[in-house]
Amino acid sequence: QGPPLRGGAVMAAGEAVSGAGLVAEALRAQNIEYMFGIVGIPITEIAVAAQAVGIKYIGMRNEQAVTYFLFFLPSRPGVCLVVSGPGFLHALGGMANATMNCWPLIVIGGSSDRNQETMGAFQEFPQVEAGRLYNKLSVRPSSLEVIPAVIEKAVRTSMYGRPGSCYIDIPGDFVNLEVNKSSIKYVECCPPPPISMAEHSAVSKAVSIIAHAKQPLLIIGKGAAYSHAENNIRKLVDLCGLPFLPTPMAKGVVPDNHPNCVAAARSTALQHADVVILLGARLNWILHFGLPPRFRQDVKVIQIDICAEELGNNVRPAAVLLGDINAVTKQLLEEFSKRPLKYPSNTEWWKKLREKIKNNEERSKALALQKSLPMNYYTVFHHIRELIPKDSILVSEGANTMDIGRTMLPNYYPRQRLDAGTFGTMGVGLGFAIAAALVAKDRTPEKRVICIEGDSAFGFSGMEVETICRYNLPILIIVVNNNGIYTGLNADNWKEMLQYGDPATCVPPVSLLPNSHYEEIMSAFGGKGYFVKTPEELQKALKASVADKQTPSLINVMIDPQSERKKQEFPWLTRSNL
Repeated sequence: QGPPLRGGAVMAAGEAVSGAGLVAEALRAQNIEYMFGIVGIPITEIAVAAQAVGIKYIGMRNEQAVTYFLFFLPSRPGVCLVVSGPGFLHALGGMANATMNCWPLIVIGGSSDRNQETMGAFQEFPQVEAGRLYNKLSVRPSSLEVIPAVIEKAVRTSMYGRPGSCYIDIPGDFVNLEVNKSSIKYVECCPPPPISMAEHSAVSKAVSIIAHAKQPLLIIGKGAAYSHAENNIRKLVDLCGLPFLPTPMAKGVVPDNHPNCVAAARSTALQHADVVILLGARLNWILHFGLPPRFRQDVKVIQIDICAEELGNNVRPAAVLLGDINAVTKQLLEEFSKRPLKYPSNTEWWKKLREKIKNNEERSKALALQKSLPMNYYTVFHHIRELIPKDSILVSEGANTMDIGRTMLPNYYPRQRLDAGTFGTMGVGLGFAIAAALVAKDRTPEKRVICIEGDSAFGFSGMEVETICRYNLPILIIVVNNNGIYTGLNADNWKEMLQYGDPATCVPPVSLLPNSHYEEIMSAFGGKGYFVKTPEELQKALKASVADKQTPSLINVMIDPQSERKKQEFPWLTRSNL
């Protein structure tokens, strides 16, 4: 006889179970709460079986959106269910996105019946082989009996070490095939990842380097948010007086309004720091590879990461601390308690940083308070910041929309800003928002989810508005609409372009149809839509949407098609690391 399931059922000896039932029971035994998917041949029965054991099934509209959700919030992976062939292929983007961005994901894909392999079966495709490029694990169970063991391994692999995606292939003939429960290999729920700590000598070396720094900088990455290290990192910042810079999804680990936050002087901080402490952040394109001219030639880097392979990437670090970010931060605190350090707030380094912060904030404020119409990005974000709840979960994607929003919209709590991440994936926004709203609904129903999209980004997964309305998720979507990708055309310039002939040859490739009424998509499915052009209309729509905690809404905000971010010291994307 098997162990009792968490869904309440008991596996009795001699009782038969289908492959679909086995998949569902094994997932529930691993404490999986949510399944996102699009049903069809051959996996519909798996979704039905999942609901029967208490797993919440959320039906989406496109497989990419199915996999573009972020279970960065509850730490157990969510599960995606996709059909064979094209369905699986559409999901590859989400698998790569999860693996590159380092969060746990389980994708279960149906596939052709085993006895039809190589015969040209319906939607036949080498899915296990294709999945290996995008996943930490890509596997097909050899029999029904081993399905629980395979699912446990996939869940464990997705969470342990550096998190990532795992793929499980279920042949169509497995779904309804039955087996006696007494023959099944039962597996207990895998525990959370073990906590690893850095070597004591490495910690001592890092503390010594920090103590002798003249211009230190602490960079907080999303690995710190994932490890729930906010309390210890806050103590470290306060104890040592270190200036800190959060990467996009680490915003809020220490609140953005903390006096030591130097996000508004990002370029200056990176360019002049003599010691950089990386807490779960990678020296990839987001941090310009850690190389000159964005960093000093002689900068000393202290790398703290859970992944050994990451240590030493692009730079030769002065100290490496391999381990869980929260545990290693605690080690640093213990070491600093023996040799206290309080970096002086009146140093030339702090004076330079504060001067830059003040100048940049004044420039942003001047742009935000401009009275001209159409509005610019800064004006829109100014009003959003003033009117949304401070504890909102912010989802953001787009080009300028995401980048300017990161600087204008502060985060005060950890794991409450979700964006395109390391892989720069467009189309993630609504999937992220749906997942965040479901988790919030179950755990903190008073928390609002605000999804801020560029008009181009919204187009990637806009039909998920129907999903939002179907499940009645009170998400507020704000489309910052500039009629294009990066920049667009106003209605008069659009008409002028069309006079020259076919838009396929005359209209700039970055242009989208001017004044598109995206809010009508929300209205079509029963939500509330707002089309706004002025600050007054924006304020009115924001107040109404924030006050209505029951109804999904979309505010379509028209801005100047030529509005861009303020001039930067360096291009945002480093073109070469030479």
